[in-house]
Amino acid sequence: MLDTDANEEGEGALPPHTVDNEDLSSIWKLIEGTEANGRDIRSLIRAPKEAPYGLQWEVNVAMSVLSPLSQRWNIEICSALYIGGPARFNNLKGLLSGISSRTLSDKLSALSGEGYVTRTVEEGPPVKTLYSLTEKGMRVGRLLGNLVAYLKMDEGHVITTTED
Repeated sequence: MLDTDANEEGEGALPPHTVDNEDLSSIWKLIEGTEANGRDIRSLIRAPKEAPYGLQWEVNVAMSVLSPLSQRWNIEICSALYIGGPARFNNLKGLLSGISSRTLSDKLSALSGEGYVTRTVEEGPPVKTLYSLTEKGMRVGRLLGNLVAYLKMDEGHVITTTED
């Protein structure tokens, strides 16, 4: 997701966020724990090799469950709602640089149908429509947050305050 205020000076790179060494060390330890949990979960959930299961079944199921998030704009929309919380349509559109109103509307409907997003209408005047993540969407956000944290640090978007 792009920060709408990040590029005011016309530069291409976003400035890195700085954390102290102790916090950075704690983040790395949490990520390592997540990796260990992932290995443990993978060993418990692995399908048997006998038909109808096996490698092809595993790949097909993975593709199926990841499909709603892998479609263009879906993960960006979920990320914006996870990071920023419930949002009105135009606020959400403003966070997602380059998305059209039609595409956002279509994607919100699709994500709602998949159980990731909910639409709530608050009676007015004025009538206020808010989009937010469902419990499923929040859980996916928390799980993906570990991956995003790792990638932010790996790509230099989060750095330490002092050199080691």
